[in-house]
Amino acid sequence: MKFVIKAQDPWHLCAGEDGPQPHPAAGHHKLLTLEQWHAVRDTWPTGLSTGVLLPNDADVADLAADLPRLSLVVVQFPKWVDGRAYTQARLLRVRHHFTGEIRAVGEVLVDMMPLLQRCGVNAVQLRADQSQAAAERALSFFPGHYQGDVQEHRPAFARPGA
Repeated sequence: MKFVIKAQDPWHLCAGEDGPQPHPAAGHHKLLTLEQWHAVRDTWPTGLSTGVLLPNDADVADLAADLPRLSLVVVQFPKWVDGRAYTQARLLRVRHHFTGEIRAVGEVLVDMMPLLQRCGVNAVQLRADQSQAAAERALSFFPGHYQGDVQEHRPAFARPGA
């Protein structure tokens, strides 16, 4: 799991009244809202490191055709009790075979680390009051799981040596 420090993050949300511009500043990647992406995707240059900020109520299927062009999809947790972004991450990995970075942002707590990882999230931006060391420890709490996940699709009873 990659832990993202906002101040050191090369991904920057595009803003401004002219909309997103395709030429990045040195060392920066373009992060667009879903609406921005839909507005520019037909004219956006290929090969540019591009990410999309996916609202947690958006249908992942609306982004499916564009996934080969994206390096990053950011899933949002506006409240820690809102789990729709878990489903989005799983759908991105399992149904749409997205291999880029899936990053969780918002109300991301240490307790969520194991499930985030099992759903296909491979990067997180922890809330300011959360400890990275505690998050790393949380990832090692459970050495195995009975159910399948995005990394191991088979339940424990169907795995070799069961």
